[in-house]
Amino acid sequence: MNIHEYQGKQVLAKYGVAVPRGHVAFTVDEAVKAAEDLGGPVFVVKSQIHAGGRGAGRFKDNPDGKGGVRVVKSVDEVRESASEMLNHTLVTKQTGPDGKEVKRLYIEEGCDIARELYMGMLLDRESSRLIIMASTEGGMEIEEVAEKTPEKILKITVDPATGIQAFHARQLAFGLGLEGAQVKSGVKLIMSLFGAFKDLDCSMVEINPLVVTGAGDVMALDAKVGFDDNALFRHKDVEEMRDEEEEEAAELEASKWELNYVKLDGEIGCMVNGAGLAMATMDIIKLEGSEPANFLDVGGGATAERVTAAFKIILSDPNVKGILVNIFGGIMRCDVIAEGVVAAAKEVSLDVPLVVRLEGTNVEKGKQIMAGSGLPITSADDLGDAARKVVAAVKGA
Repeated sequence: MNIHEYQGKQVLAKYGVAVPRGHVAFTVDEAVKAAEDLGGPVFVVKSQIHAGGRGAGRFKDNPDGKGGVRVVKSVDEVRESASEMLNHTLVTKQTGPDGKEVKRLYIEEGCDIARELYMGMLLDRESSRLIIMASTEGGMEIEEVAEKTPEKILKITVDPATGIQAFHARQLAFGLGLEGAQVKSGVKLIMSLFGAFKDLDCSMVEINPLVVTGAGDVMALDAKVGFDDNALFRHKDVEEMRDEEEEEAAELEASKWELNYVKLDGEIGCMVNGAGLAMATMDIIKLEGSEPANFLDVGGGATAERVTAAFKIILSDPNVKGILVNIFGGIMRCDVIAEGVVAAAKEVSLDVPLVVRLEGTNVEKGKQIMAGSGLPITSADDLGDAARKVVAAVKGA
């Protein structure tokens, strides 16, 4: 689960991370009031959407105008910018051409920036540790830095058994070129970031830019914070920050049915039980010359209702030209899955090719149920056979 920048700063500030003062605004009048409360003389008006590249983005109705992050020097300019940004669609590199509607702004006090740095924390699956990345190239996309100047990215891993130590933070501070009192300020911020990451079950924290001010303070000028969905039951206060309007509609619907769904750009919808099997299914679709339209894991306890919901979610994507169901019946019996597939196909008036591969408990009974349904369901003997059949059906072979 992701949250907005202003929410991330509120969370991090509770852990002692230094952030500029600011207020969220949902209307132009609230934006003006926020600026008046801050007092100026410089304000930053920031669009709040779940996407990066806001400053370089452009609004759909004014593509030649200013971006989604603006530095202004008066309350009147705050009013003008807020009017041009609120309820308008911002297009950035990460939103795609459709963009996202800006429904809230963050009005923040200006900052005397001496240097821009980068700081990020995430779980490193290769080492099974938390990895902290830092770079002197703040303000740039870290992917671009990694591609062009990888030597400018510092990385340290933190053993979860011991947690972060002061020497880790000092190593990063010195690597970023901090000096004198800046080192103390930087170490405090890094330790505080780690505390928030660990306590709140974060999946990622990114500060870009992390700045050194003219006074020598190290401060988070931006905050991108994501949380592990599986741990949200431990953090009801964090879950309350969820902005469902920022989420993909199909993914939101899937979460209500406890389905693991991620929308992709392909043409073959996938419904599989088990994450590993789902990834293998996506791989073999690509191997056969097509592209998966989604990742969808119905889990080990799928019911007919959940299977129907999964079908509806898959078919809500207009790019889907065929569906591949790949089920290994272990805990879940194949006949139960077959009944769910048949019921779902009837309910949603399926009008695209459907290929089903079943294997495991009661597989023959499951195949009999599908064969006797009267529906145009193509049965497959194995995963390779299923992939070839669905790709051929979609390609019209």
